[in-house]
Amino acid sequence: MIELENAARILLVDDHATVRAGIAEAISRAGSLICGSAASYVEAVAQIAHTNPDALIVDLNLPDGNGLDLVRLARKNSSKIAIVVLTMSDDARDLISAMDAGASGFVRKSAPLSELISVIRRAIQAPTSFTSSGLASALKMINKQQLLTQRELEVLRALTLIGDIKTLAKNMNISESTFKTHTGSIYRKLQVSNRMSAVTLARELGII
Repeated sequence: MIELENAARILLVDDHATVRAGIAEAISRAGSLICGSAASYVEAVAQIAHTNPDALIVDLNLPDGNGLDLVRLARKNSSKIAIVVLTMSDDARDLISAMDAGASGFVRKSAPLSELISVIRRAIQAPTSFTSSGLASALKMINKQQLLTQRELEVLRALTLIGDIKTLAKNMNISESTFKTHTGSIYRKLQVSNRMSAVTLARELGII
């Protein structure tokens, strides 16, 4: 079993008691702890405020709302909290939506618990990154309009041209900071860390 660092305090949001119990046991064996649990969106919001967790594990389907709304709320309030979506869904669109909402990771409930622990650990280390074993296949299934915004596509095409960021931004008649913001979003969605990797992957996926 992969161990979690620094005994992270984790809030678990799932409307099935058996799922919560199983995950709590795995979390405990990994050296961390469940600081709270919730079976609904309303309960989760209250628990986040009460426990101030290091990490959040949330199901997409809640009896009183969508788990993605909780992801957005948690990410809006903190850039440091690790947010992992745990779901039965095999829909590539849900994975991409979770990433866009600000999740740190996406794990299917059919995956072994060791994968969940591994993704949680990565999320705690880098909460604003995104980890999922299904990301590559999801990117191939989602068309470019769903993956990147029109402006992000324009910036991505600009990255294929010769010139530094300042020059490319000037050619697009946008500020350098705006260009960098779009670039950061592109890197996150493609799960790459630099310009060359983004361009190479985008070409492989047929995005540009």
